[in-house]
Amino acid sequence: MLIPATILTGFLGSGKTTLLKRVLTEAHGQKIAIIENEFGEENIDNEILVSDTNEQIIQMNNGCVCCSIREDLRTTLQLLAAKKRKGLLDFDRVVIETTGLADPGPVAQTFFMDDEIAESFLLDSILTLVDAKHAAQQLNDRQEARRQVGFADQIFISKADLVSPAELNALQHRLKHMNPRAPQKVVHFGEVSLAEVFDLRGFNLNAKLDIDPDFLANDDHHHHDGEHCDHPSHKHAHAHHDHEHGEHCDHPSHEHDHGPGHHHHHDDDVKSFVYKSKRKFDPAKLEDFLGAIVNIYGPKMLRYKGVLNMKGTDKKVIFQGVHQLMGSDLGPDWAEGEERISKMVFIGIDLPKDILIQGLDQSLV
Repeated sequence: MLIPATILTGFLGSGKTTLLKRVLTEAHGQKIAIIENEFGEENIDNEILVSDTNEQIIQMNNGCVCCSIREDLRTTLQLLAAKKRKGLLDFDRVVIETTGLADPGPVAQTFFMDDEIAESFLLDSILTLVDAKHAAQQLNDRQEARRQVGFADQIFISKADLVSPAELNALQHRLKHMNPRAPQKVVHFGEVSLAEVFDLRGFNLNAKLDIDPDFLANDDHHHHDGEHCDHPSHKHAHAHHDHEHGEHCDHPSHEHDHGPGHHHHHDDDVKSFVYKSKRKFDPAKLEDFLGAIVNIYGPKMLRYKGVLNMKGTDKKVIFQGVHQLMGSDLGPDWAEGEERISKMVFIGIDLPKDILIQGLDQSLV
């Protein structure tokens, strides 16, 4: 059995520690190993654990295990897996808490690139905590914060009670444009049920592509297959979320056309983009194109996923990736009467949307 791993990331002061403490102390019968970057700003162990110990791994009385990273993550994970195999430690899953400014990308990649790690662990999901009160500032000032949003499989918004409903709404819009595939949940003091934290299967190749339905609403009239909407009428298309793939809203009019409290700042460098087509993909062309894109833009591609209608198979083809690492798999059959439509979402930093659209269009049969 592989040990599921969850990466917990989030803005400084967003309440990662509060959430972790809750998860750790709740009597849920699960034994969790927490791996913490010990140079963290807010150390969980000062409060929960005895801080003057030199022990790297501490077993708590409810069966949870805490350890801080003194070497690199790889070494720590291998050590934990080895101790579990030998029966020295008993735990069911791992949560890795990154520091407030960490980029979850390299942490996620560890689970795919390292054979020894991949033999013991399965990366389940990346959770990102966003502090509603300071989010706008942090998103404006720090690319790391924007990247954390782009990487997320699930976004938790804390401290929402400290902002007005309009500010919260504007923040949720903004996060949705950066990452339409991560559900958002407003949480109070880390009160989250474990079902919303664990076994989310964010990295499993499954046929679920959760793009927020609002994000896709009303966009069928300017659909793909070569039609791209930059005509001016779109400037006011706020009703349908400024067009489905976070369209080219970098013209200045956008920053000011929603009145106060509604700054949609589409000038965030982390953007998402949704591609849909009813025509089938040619497998060879698509593979060549995606391979080339990942090769060139990999470092800027945070997360991408698609459920594809592919020539030559009656099964859905599922692909997803993190940075340069891409995997694909045959999913379930297309259901009787189900519309066979390919959907892809790309989340990245300043991705070349025109090149992507053109290349994908040319990979269709």
